[in-house]
Amino acid sequence: MTLTRTEVRDLLDRYQISPKRSLGQNFVVEPNTVRRIAELAEIETGDQVLEIGPGVGSLTLALLDQGAQVTVIEIDDKLIEVLKEVTADKQVKILHEDAMNFEFDNHFASGKWKLVANLPYNISVPLICNILDTTPSINEMLVMVQSEVADRLVASPGTKTYGFPSVKISFYAEASVVSRVPPSVFLPRPRVDSAIVKIKRHSRITNEVNKEILFSLVRAGFAHRRKTLRRSLGVMVTEEEFKKSNINSKARAEELNIDEWIGLAREVQS
Repeated sequence: MTLTRTEVRDLLDRYQISPKRSLGQNFVVEPNTVRRIAELAEIETGDQVLEIGPGVGSLTLALLDQGAQVTVIEIDDKLIEVLKEVTADKQVKILHEDAMNFEFDNHFASGKWKLVANLPYNISVPLICNILDTTPSINEMLVMVQSEVADRLVASPGTKTYGFPSVKISFYAEASVVSRVPPSVFLPRPRVDSAIVKIKRHSRITNEVNKEILFSLVRAGFAHRRKTLRRSLGVMVTEEEFKKSNINSKARAEELNIDEWIGLAREVQS
């Protein structure tokens, strides 16, 4: 069973919890929404699932109903107590940690994991990028994020929302928006719509290029996205390296797809 809006309100009142904007706390209070997320994650019995920012445990319960083995990471002291109550008769591992300073690669180094979470808006992009960088054992993600963020995560070259996060995600994974979510399913109600994004690692051999060089180039390119690559990359890339990688130095960062960025990085590192 998942939590209803009334049950969430009662829990928050009883524990004297006011959602913290500083932690991006917007709790899902619509049972059909958390059940939908669990279904979209294609959970099978025994799957190892990580949830970040579980709040009062609404999604946690839905994941457990699907047969998942769930580990949650929660930073808020009071919510830890709520989670212990809500999952008292369940097999859930609760980690009282700050996800932004958590060493995922040490704790989730083996096996296959899925990240399924209603991510706090203020940490979603750096958190996703960090996990992709450091923890290949987390090979699938289904995350609910702000709609604007979702569009950035899945953006294609040549679009206004295409940027550094889009390139980084496309290096590691395939990403797509699988559902849109209205503000009405949250407590408190946010001012923006949300979206559910599916991210699945692909089979690209990521050691085929120096990632530090690659992402340094991409970051520099998008730091001044209106400038040409010749100007934004400055001394990082020579005209000869542009030519060898078949990249027009007069192009802008948003025009290059991941394969072109990789080609450019290879020339720079060679």
